[in-house]
Amino acid sequence: MFRLFKHYVPYAVLFLALVDLALLLSAAEMAWVVRARQIGMEVEPVALRYWPLLNFAVTLQLAMVAVGVYGTDAFQSLRFAAARLVVAICLGVIFLSVVYFTLPGYTLWRSNSLYAMGFAFVFLISVRVLLARMFGSQAFKRRVLVLGAGQRAARLGRLGAERATSFLVVGHIDMGDCESVVATAVPRAAIDDLANYAARLGANEVVLALEERRKAMPVADLLHIRTLGVHVNEISTFLERETGRVDLRSINPSWLIFSDGFSSGRRLSSLAKRLFDMGVAALLLTLTLPIIAVTAILIKLGSRGPAFYRQTRTGLYGQPFDILKLRSMRQDAEVAGKAIWAEADDPRITRVGRFIRKVRIDELPQVWTVLTGEMSFVGPRPERPEFVAELSKKIPFYAERHVVKPGITGWAQINYPYGANLDDARQKLEYDLYYAKNYTPFLDVVIILQTIRVVLFPDGAR
Repeated sequence: MFRLFKHYVPYAVLFLALVDLALLLSAAEMAWVVRARQIGMEVEPVALRYWPLLNFAVTLQLAMVAVGVYGTDAFQSLRFAAARLVVAICLGVIFLSVVYFTLPGYTLWRSNSLYAMGFAFVFLISVRVLLARMFGSQAFKRRVLVLGAGQRAARLGRLGAERATSFLVVGHIDMGDCESVVATAVPRAAIDDLANYAARLGANEVVLALEERRKAMPVADLLHIRTLGVHVNEISTFLERETGRVDLRSINPSWLIFSDGFSSGRRLSSLAKRLFDMGVAALLLTLTLPIIAVTAILIKLGSRGPAFYRQTRTGLYGQPFDILKLRSMRQDAEVAGKAIWAEADDPRITRVGRFIRKVRIDELPQVWTVLTGEMSFVGPRPERPEFVAELSKKIPFYAERHVVKPGITGWAQINYPYGANLDDARQKLEYDLYYAKNYTPFLDVVIILQTIRVVLFPDGAR
């Protein structure tokens, strides 16, 4: 994987994104030339129109990121990729058409955009047909040798066997630290030189996945392997990179203390984030006020009770604050104010509430909380104090999710469907810790773009 601003991007995604950018520029240029010749216009040098071409390509590629064109499902299914490409191209062209009226010299003509849209779809779907076999092969996958034959090592084997992963396990070495559960593991005693063995397997990386390190830590082997240029990693860091989560089953406090991340040098990025939150919140509240007003009226007509409700949540450093939401459940959803987890097809949700939850309209009043500074647009979802107290007792490191300001959308929300039990909370925490550990403005941009996919293609909203 390629690390970009502390966030890992699979090589296959990076390669395809660069190819797509070149194809989008080509589609825009071809559209310009075809349309110019149709109306008898002289075709000037391409250097005189680089802004319209670049705007078209970058805008459409951002739309592709937003709707999930570079997601796992799009790599597995050509039909899925084609459907998302159509949505992305339409969204991009609609946005550019609006921009045309304010900055006409910096975008393609409307007739150019129509041609460019057609060329872009043909080019993009063609390259996916041509490269489909390569993406499904081992061309972009790292070859990993696992030191260990216990449950942790077995997990890596199962993960590497999945088609969507970016690595391939080429072997397991039984280091004698525990009872082996990997049938194909080779005993360490049967290998004369571990470094040469890794080279014969063509391993790019060696991952330490021991159940007990105290007596089985192969320091000499690891040193020899590393000095030969093979990357060495331990399982927690490896899983963080490959899954985009902090794996709670393999980490310990010392890993969190000594690993990269949780940087304190965020003053400039935090200031930029706050300015962004204030500006966008003010604009969004202005634009969505009619939607909020109409929805509030429908809620009042659909069920008894107020249209809005306040609820106490836990924020930055564990401090409580109140959020404002449009009511999507019955007024008596919680008897005596006792906090109750939401469920799939929860009977407490009203007819109007079911719709506004699907399209996230119920979240719009929270923008006011962003404007006042208690929340951000991007961050872990704030939970109720009752749930925080319960989960902190049952899930290790749960309190660490509060080292960043909570948000309306976040890394967990775009990567994990809505959940309302202990296991869901544990898995969402793994994503939240990844965000808190690896926060950069770049990751915020990725999350905001991907939130469009969640809104357009709701999955698991409750």
